[in-house]
Amino acid sequence: MTGYLITGGTGFIGRHVLPRLLEADATAEVHVLVRESSVSRLTRLASGWPGGDRVHALVGDLTAPGLGLGPSGAPMGIEHILHLGAIYDMTADADSQQAANVEGTSSVIDLALGLGAVLHHVSSIAVAGDYHGSYSEDQFDLGQHFPSPYHRTKFLAEQLVRGADGLHWQVYRPAVVVGDSRTGEMDKIDGPYYFFGLLRQLGRLPAALPVLLPEMGDTNVVPVDFVADAIVALMTRPQPDRSVWHLTSPRPQSMTELYNALAPAIGGPRGIGVLPREIAQAAMDLSGRAPLRTGRDLFAQQLGIPPVLLDALHLRTRFDADRTIDTLAGLSVALPDLADYAPALYGYWERELDPDRHRRPGPGGPLDGRHVVITGGSSGIGKESARLCASKGAKVIILARNELELKATESELRAEGGDVHAYACDLTDPDSVSVVVKTILTDHDHVDVLVNNAGRSIRRATLNATDRLHDYERTMAVNYFGAVHITLELLPQMAERKFGRVVNVSTIGVLAKGPRFGAYVASKAALDAFSDVTASETVSQHVTFTNIHMPLVRTRMIAATDTYDRMNVLTPQKAAAIVVKAIAEHPRRIDTPLGSLATVGHFLTPSLTAFIQHQMFLMFPDSAAAASTGATRSADGGNDAGSDTFDIALNVRDRVGRAARPVGRIAERSGVAGLARDAVRLIPGIHW
Repeated sequence: MTGYLITGGTGFIGRHVLPRLLEADATAEVHVLVRESSVSRLTRLASGWPGGDRVHALVGDLTAPGLGLGPSGAPMGIEHILHLGAIYDMTADADSQQAANVEGTSSVIDLALGLGAVLHHVSSIAVAGDYHGSYSEDQFDLGQHFPSPYHRTKFLAEQLVRGADGLHWQVYRPAVVVGDSRTGEMDKIDGPYYFFGLLRQLGRLPAALPVLLPEMGDTNVVPVDFVADAIVALMTRPQPDRSVWHLTSPRPQSMTELYNALAPAIGGPRGIGVLPREIAQAAMDLSGRAPLRTGRDLFAQQLGIPPVLLDALHLRTRFDADRTIDTLAGLSVALPDLADYAPALYGYWERELDPDRHRRPGPGGPLDGRHVVITGGSSGIGKESARLCASKGAKVIILARNELELKATESELRAEGGDVHAYACDLTDPDSVSVVVKTILTDHDHVDVLVNNAGRSIRRATLNATDRLHDYERTMAVNYFGAVHITLELLPQMAERKFGRVVNVSTIGVLAKGPRFGAYVASKAALDAFSDVTASETVSQHVTFTNIHMPLVRTRMIAATDTYDRMNVLTPQKAAAIVVKAIAEHPRRIDTPLGSLATVGHFLTPSLTAFIQHQMFLMFPDSAAAASTGATRSADGGNDAGSDTFDIALNVRDRVGRAARPVGRIAERSGVAGLARDAVRLIPGIHW
């Protein structure tokens, strides 16, 4: 029986090493150092490996004193320690890398010395730093400098191993480790994977034409299965003490070569390196030129590329791996050719790792397969939006306070074939919102689209509400705080998935600012402002916000106002079509000609506009509902958004419309009207 202790056994390389070790050494008893929280994960992994019953969890912590093993220490009979545990992320902070990579290695060395075990230390080609020239397996400190904390800590860790008196060791220096050469499996985006999105853009060019690429320099990548095979083969066969092994490609790969290996999977043209390396590398190396470097780093962040990676993009070192390659050949371990396995890497990345994968529409259109949450979804605009979204292949999650009405709507839409799920929720209760969102994410994994549709309205003059602060509190509670709260609850998972749509069913009143709607319009304007600011912050996360300044819609919210009965208003079905358009096209705002006209009036002739509005205010009283008890109108089952637009604007619209019909007919015949509409549609972010 051979005793092994492995750190980092549940990590990416470790998950490939462990089953190979169990197969290569049928007598192996393997103890894996894991935190308490990772014991169940190790158990699940081991249950799927032949010989997994010989894998034992050893609870500890690489960064704790004495590895956190406690008084009992490590089990007896350990002959080999494989030290895989480290932070392999160049973007991690320097202190974390120092604790794991250097101090953790020091603790592992102490354990190996105490047990008399051979230490198999997995280092990295990062130890070569910026050394320019050939770097053999026997070389180490050549006065090189280090472009990142990761390079430095890997050098310091290997230095500790090499300098430990009485320690028997083997050192393995893998190149940049990528996914499995057969399945393409990779655990995270790292190294060259950060550039796959850019390479995909090149794939959209005509395949018949070569693409001209800058010669950014060389890299050196190897698949994880080669690294795991090599470590296990070398570790389980006798090797000279204190040997170093370069698990690298004997010939570095240029960036152009890497692209050409991926091109068949991308479907793009072949690349030709044209810009000399010296020029391309000078453009990337901007040390000492702070403004240019800041611009470069900002541009890289916009592309999702960590700026620190650009400083280590080009390997100046050529790694001599002749001895390792010869030894591995005798152990039947060979490095596969990059051109053979690169398509598998790209395929796995595209399916499982691509940050944009959640943004791709389904085969049935932009709503196909989307998870859409609609507040106020039991009636009115909310119900019709749910019906229309479900008909386009979305999974629709409707929220409302009235559970009986909500369940009836759910049953009705399901009977029509919709994938609809109902959850009772009071948006004015923070605990209710938090619980419902957690339940939704547990039941449905994620949310792609949030439609803030539920709302409350009142039409009452401010002078008639000086003793009714609760009018403003109630409308803000639903229209602003409720919508903001559910948005905040869903925003982190949208940002993590790099995709999200937030659609606010607002009102034309925000643009017109009509009298008697101070409470309602203020609450909707606040939500507009919150969304506009947040939208500018979430561009990199591809989370968009759309404010729909909805005109009047015939729902139960407007039933209390008799004047609206005579108005030509939108049906809930037409309003739902606007909501779906907002989801599919995600403009920053959707306005109407009347709303835009009101905005222009407030901007160009504010005094005249205010005077006209005041005259209308004097002519039209508060609504009958506002004059009675229980004056606010709650749209629990569907916010009517613009349903509270003032009567004046509607009368003016109708009168002006009738007077302008002859002129409009002339304009249509001459084509002027069409040109005007087209011109307005060119305004960025505004849809009519």
